[in-house]
Amino acid sequence: MVSRSALPSARTSPENSGMTISLVTGANKGIGFQIARGIGGTVLVGARDDTRGRAAETALREAGVDAHHLRLDVTDQDTIDAAVKWVADTYGSLDVLVNNAGCPALDWDVPPSEVSLDAVRRTYDTNVVGVIAVTNAFLPLLREAPAARIVNVSSRLASLTLGADENSPVSRVNLLAYNSSKSALNSITQAYAKELRGTPVKVNAVNPGFCATDMAAGMARYGKGMRTAEEGARPVIAAALLTADGPTGAFFDESGLLPW
Repeated sequence: MVSRSALPSARTSPENSGMTISLVTGANKGIGFQIARGIGGTVLVGARDDTRGRAAETALREAGVDAHHLRLDVTDQDTIDAAVKWVADTYGSLDVLVNNAGCPALDWDVPPSEVSLDAVRRTYDTNVVGVIAVTNAFLPLLREAPAARIVNVSSRLASLTLGADENSPVSRVNLLAYNSSKSALNSITQAYAKELRGTPVKVNAVNPGFCATDMAAGMARYGKGMRTAEEGARPVIAAALLTADGPTGAFFDESGLLPW
């Protein structure tokens, strides 16, 4: 059981945070861009589109960030392998992996029984298979770091407990492909945390909140009080910079632990 006091805050950071090498997938816009902007150290801007990735790199550098575009499509093993080789040749290790790249909900207003298998496959290819592919590929480099962190960007919609609670707003958002992919992501988080328990590598899932990004465009009808992408990045950054006494195998946001 992870105590609430052990959870990270936006102020949490290791003493050597300025020396970290971090890879953020899907970092060319939205929450990923804000994570890259605020995480510190050297940031590898994972993006599948070279033009957008380089534009993000330029914007981050203008903001004082030591940013480097890294072509990376989480659904393309060749780009993953090439990215791993480049990081290995350039740095020799990786301190932080933020699995932020995600497929937005493709099943708005579609009953589960009518969701296309194409939408399900596209969602799972990025949100589930892509995370496994990237994590497995970079894990040897993460093991080379003195205290690596893996952060999986999840969602409150991943919570089976909240989804089954008729009094929770989560239960009103019945997206078969998206919700179940994020539930699977949480299960993946637990699996890696169990494998890596007893090592310096910590693995956690973080809910950035309901943020005003392109991916959340269809969610406006479900609630108010959308956060900015910068606000959504804060708990992710905190998890990426956990100290040695921080949790592993947990699911949380800025308010504390979330139910699985």
